[in-house]
Amino acid sequence: MSSYAEAFRQSVEDPETFWLDAARGVDWVNAPTRALDGSEAPSFRWFPDGTLNTSVNALDRHVQAGHGDRTALIWDSAMVPAKRTYTYSELLDEVAVFAGVLRDQGIVAGDRVIVYMPMIPEAAIAMLACARIGAVHSVVFGGFAAKELATRIDDAQPALLVTASGGLEPGRTVEYLPMVEQAIGLSQTPPHTVIVKDRESIPGSAADYKTSSAAWFDWDELVADAGPADPVPVAATDPLYILYTSGTTGKPKGVVRDNGGHAVALTWSMRNIYDISPGDVWWTASDVGWVVGHSYIVYGPLLVGATTVMYEGKPVGTPDAGAFWRIISEYGVRALFTAPTAIRAVRKADPNAEELKKYDISSLQTLFAAGERLDPDTYEWATAVLDRPVVDHWWQTETGWAIAANLRGLEPMPLKAGSPTVPVPGYRVEIVDGEGKRVEAGTEGNIVIALPLPPGTLTGLWRDEDRYRRSYLDTFPGYYLTGDSGYIDEDGYVFVLGRSDDVINVAGHRLSTGSMEAVVASHPAVAECAVIGIRDELKGQRPSGYVVLKAGVDIDPEKLRQELVTMVREQIGAVATFRDVTVVQALPKTRSGKILRKTMRQIADHEQYTVPSTIEDPAVLEALERQLGG
Repeated sequence: MSSYAEAFRQSVEDPETFWLDAARGVDWVNAPTRALDGSEAPSFRWFPDGTLNTSVNALDRHVQAGHGDRTALIWDSAMVPAKRTYTYSELLDEVAVFAGVLRDQGIVAGDRVIVYMPMIPEAAIAMLACARIGAVHSVVFGGFAAKELATRIDDAQPALLVTASGGLEPGRTVEYLPMVEQAIGLSQTPPHTVIVKDRESIPGSAADYKTSSAAWFDWDELVADAGPADPVPVAATDPLYILYTSGTTGKPKGVVRDNGGHAVALTWSMRNIYDISPGDVWWTASDVGWVVGHSYIVYGPLLVGATTVMYEGKPVGTPDAGAFWRIISEYGVRALFTAPTAIRAVRKADPNAEELKKYDISSLQTLFAAGERLDPDTYEWATAVLDRPVVDHWWQTETGWAIAANLRGLEPMPLKAGSPTVPVPGYRVEIVDGEGKRVEAGTEGNIVIALPLPPGTLTGLWRDEDRYRRSYLDTFPGYYLTGDSGYIDEDGYVFVLGRSDDVINVAGHRLSTGSMEAVVASHPAVAECAVIGIRDELKGQRPSGYVVLKAGVDIDPEKLRQELVTMVREQIGAVATFRDVTVVQALPKTRSGKILRKTMRQIADHEQYTVPSTIEDPAVLEALERQLGG
């Protein structure tokens, strides 16, 4: 039996043995004697009798093992520009002292702390400092509007908020402090303390806000007067953080992650999924405000003693499409994890990968992609120009780590374009129809995961058990509802076609817009695309395509439309009735790279819509509305 098959079998048939064995990769104050507590099913808890400290596992234990001089964190800002490197000893010292600052401000285990920061080292330091004293951090993406910040403050009810004077974007500066002050004014439960890291390049400081309803302090002044805090042991089942899902409306949905299951799962994943060992240089090109940043900029790499790269910049424009290759070359990156959107941005700006020729990226072993579907054309382009495995994998904010992956450290498998490969041990992925009945291999349906979910996944929604069960557990009893549609092929490979609501009904035929996007994206002139379902008086819905052309491409729009219609007809069938193609300058996206398909559909159908709080560039939506007739 293969390594993967044996690991997966044991993980679902004997989870006690499998996960207690995985737990040996973590240092415990009190080692667990049990893995799974199902006494409150369908809600489950992992390692119920274990105690530990996540910050100790990320920092102290490596220093105590004699690896204090190993590089822990590399910060590279293409925006300032600036660079800084922290050894494990240096990062531990900074985290312990800032934990002392939190302690001196009255923060104790169980208190919530909002972290509203740009991509600077202090963001990771604040997160790890919270973990050190048992406080629960809730990172809010830096630059979110005041109203969005206020709703998260009211839900988490933090005692303290940590922020910076601002963040830097290409061509603009985002000042955070006015938004923080406004959010505090809007909040029903404002924090009593705000700590500000002053960035020299951005105006504003804590001193400007002394008269606010909260007490405002300067980060550096508090650190200068503080002593280090000792780590506080917490129960494995105690919350480590709350992370609000992007694009929420109304009451935000706060995903809760525990300490023990999180540490065990991420430690296991770094070695078995990503093939990363102590001392390897690992780079996740994301933001600490998203789940990818939590898991694989901050916690995952540090838990295994690797070196993590934190990058403040973009894949293109800071200064060019060679930004990623520069980072890999300069720091000897072994593996890069980014979103398909970033790959497409590089491809659009530099389709022949001319910038790549300027750098030595021989250290790079693997490119990992997640966050949205990696369409086959983007996969094939990246594979060709890098001449390395390009590995798609699939997971969610709620799961915290991969549901399906090609496990490069456990047993590398053949790659299939369009598939994140196989279910990761611990995840019993199944496909069911609308009535919850399992369907045959190759048949599209709802992707669900049989309970219990493995360690590291959400333990619930913050103070909202009813909503947790309604949103994820009640639709198909015994299963977690992913909200995605797809199928599993004869080889056991998972294919994720998109959110279930991306399935459109054309004259009674249920069709996946994700399948059509894969066809459209394969056209040599197309850099990226979106296919949405819009209203049709005759058929109910019809698919409508929106494409962004590659840099330098000059093609007649009608010729392009005809070619794409022919391709969809040949590869999916006439039943798709794909006829509409609009060439646009850019697609509207969230800051994490997800295309705002629902908003596009509302614009195309001339419906009222709300600009999502997570949008990267509102001007793209405005341009799209003008193009579609307003």
